[in-house]
Amino acid sequence: MEIKIGIQNVGREIVIESAETADDVADAIAKAMNGGTELRLTDAKGRVVIIPSNVLGYVEIGAEEQRKIGFGAL
Repeated sequence: MEIKIGIQNVGREIVIESAETADDVADAIAKAMNGGTELRLTDAKGRVVIIPSNVLGYVEIGAEEQRKIGFGAL
């Protein structure tokens, strides 16, 4: 799934491809926002992205993608 993160006072957004579920990502965002800690997300390649919660502008969680079958998978 695609996750877009907007940072305060930054013109570009961070885009992450993640294998986590939308509920897991939403829980991580809620914990970071309520606890005042950093937001830690792991992308599809295993890299960890750490963002301080006090600079988060918005987080857009994309729909979970279904696996494509046949020629559409190319």
